[in-house]
Amino acid sequence: MTTAIICTAILSAMVFLLGFNVSRARGLASKAGGSQLPTDPTSPLLIAIRAHGNATEYVPTLIVLFLLVGARSPAAVAIPLIVGGTVARVLHAYNMLTTKRLWRATRRHYFSALGTYAFGVALAVALLFTL
Repeated sequence: MTTAIICTAILSAMVFLLGFNVSRARGLASKAGGSQLPTDPTSPLLIAIRAHGNATEYVPTLIVLFLLVGARSPAAVAIPLIVGGTVARVLHAYNMLTTKRLWRATRRHYFSALGTYAFGVALAVALLFTL
């Protein structure tokens, strides 16, 4: 369960840091006279908004799964799934923030997104086996 709590803390902090990054990027765009609702896929503000939005789409569900699977499943099952899900989400946020443009995903984007899906489904299946 300690692993589940640590990984929950990591992802929770990441969501708030990504949110802070959006505020920072909005401030910079405002000072430069730029749009607060950018559509340019190379816009640092749009990239920050999408990185934060993407994290908030997946992290809450993963956190619930982490805590339930961590509390109810054997550690040999729970720990690799929880750590894998955390690594996938952190890498995905990093990949989004370091891209030069959102319209062209890289292999790193695909693999980190695929990791999110795979570990999320695996955690859900593991939870079913705790019944």
